This record gives sequence, structure tokens and C-alpha cells, in this order.
Amino acid sequence: MVASLGDHGRHTLPPVMPTLTHLAHSPPCSWLLALLLVLWGASEQSKAGKWQVLQPEGPMLVAEGETLLLRCTVLGSCSDYMIKWVKVSNQDQQEIYNFKHGFFPGVMPMIQKTLEPLNCDYSIYIHNVTTKHAGTYHCVRLDGLNENSGKKLDEGTSVLVKRAGDPEPDLWIIQPQEFVLATTGDTVFLNCTVLGDGPPGPIRWFRGAGLSREAIYNFRGIAYPNVTAVRASNNDFSILLRGISTEHSGTYYCVKFQRKPNRQYLSGQGTRLRVKAKHTSLQESEFTNERAAKVFPSGHLSVLTLAVLGLKAMTLAALLLALAAHRRNP
Repeated sequence: MVASLGDHGRHTLPPVMPTLTHLAHSPPCSWLLALLLVLWGASEQSKAGKWQVLQPEGPMLVAEGETLLLRCTVLGSCSDYMIKWVKVSNQDQQEIYNFKHGFFPGVMPMIQKTLEPLNCDYSIYIHNVTTKHAGTYHCVRLDGLNENSGKKLDEGTSVLVKRAGDPEPDLWIIQPQEFVLATTGDTVFLNCTVLGDGPPGPIRWFRGAGLSREAIYNFRGIAYPNVTAVRASNNDFSILLRGISTEHSGTYYCVKFQRKPNRQYLSGQGTRLRVKAKHTSLQESEFTNERAAKVFPSGHLSVLTLAVLGLKAMTLAALLLALAAHRRNP
């Protein structure tokens, strides 16, 4: 009930979060309730801040009858039951794959084919592509409560399908490596072949997708640290990554740009690179793992997680002070 102002007095709402003075004169159950409210709110804000769904913009070109690889990576905490794929074509939405339930013929998650574990990777294969598969594909995060709810479909990967009788397109971008596994210090070869000319514009390499993607190489003579162009032929736009570390892990895209207007014209399907740390000896590996287990019980702690833990400690300290004051002045 909302409080109202009367002629004989003013009724005000109590504060949402109790102060230390209120806590000092409150029963113990109110202290526990306040602690739960603070921790629950911090946890919800932490979860919301961690989420980010990354997928390439496209467009991608695939021939009829071939297999299409659609990539999607989730940054932050992720659960299979909260991700699905949706295709939008002519304002119609169609569920392509749901990681929680359902049967989807001709569609397979990439993680079922790869022997190496790919955490938070929700890429899928669509086999035996037809013209009906043309459209824009969205990797959607669900809210976990309503099956029909998800993020706004304002981003996605556009897919073009070449029919058997169609003339050859003016450009093909071929990235044959779907997944590459390497060790720290290695030199990695990332393959990209561009067939055709297309409109005037450069070929560039990127790591990641969306606004946060990182430029890796652009074939215009600009030096990039530890990156070298191969250029075995005029159609070869492959690169070498030298002296890699675990920070080089990610998905790399070979992309064609159109100069006028300045826009992305066509993208390769991407190559997922996973870099493992190199252990010098068994004893050093066991010592490192044991120390990491003690310092980081969950495997790794982000800065945001540390902030939440700090907030919990401060809240608990404040409640203990309030309890001590209450005992001194019953």
C-alpha cells in the first residue's frame, strides 16, 4: 500500500536498505534478511554484467548441398539451457536449434564433433544446405524463465545460398580450418583463400566478433606484432601467428571489405584457435595446479567476482559491528 499525506500527519515509507542504527535496534532475523537482500542484489548485477553473445556479422556464402558453420561464443557464465538459434527471413522467425530440448534434423552442435572441450561455444553445423536456409541467424540468450523470451534480435549472421544453376559469384572466401589446437610458443598457420575479385576493397583478419573484435592483419604493409602474411599466391591471404600465448585464443575471421561504400562485403566461416599452456615438468605442473586451486577455488576469478566478494565482506563486518553495539546498549 502506498503511503499518503493526511491533514493530521505525514506517513512516510521506510527506507529500502536499513541503516546501522536501525539494525542495532532490530531483531536478529532482520539482520539476516538485510544480508540476504544485499548479497542477492550483488549476485544479480554480477550475472547481468558478465553476459555477452558474440557471433560474426557476415554475410557468409555457402553452396547448395554443402555444410554451413555458424559460430557463436558466450563471454561470461553460460548454461546450455539458456541458448538457442533463431533464423529470421521475410520477417518470419524459425527456431533452428535449442540447446535445452527438441529434435532438429540436419543440425549438430560443433562441440559434438570437436574432441577438445570448447567452453561457452554454441556454434552449430547445418548440413545439406538448401535455398530455404538463406536468411539471418541469431544466437539468442534466454532469460531462463520464459522459453519464448530472449534478447532483441538486432544482431545476427546473414547467410547467402548459391544454387546449383546460379552463375559463379564474384567472390569466395574459404577458411578450411574449423578448429586449431596449439601450445604456447608455437607458430600457428591460419589459412584463407580468396577466389574472385569482388568490389574494390581490402582483405583483413579479425579476432572475435561484434564491436569488440580486434584487428589482426590488413595486408597493407602495416606491421603487426608477431603476425606475418604468407601470400603463396595472389589468392592466398593466409597468415602466421608466431610465439603465441594463451591470450591468442579466440575465433579468427578472414573478411573482405568494400571500399565505396565502406562496409563489410563477405566473411569467411572463421577458425577457432585454442592455445594450451606448456608445462616444463610434471612437478611444476602439479605445484602450479595446487597453488591455483588454493588461490582460485572456482578455476578463475574475474575482477567483478572479487568486487562482489569484497561487498559481501564489508556487509558482514557492518552487521557484526551493529550486533556488538546492540549488545552494549540493550
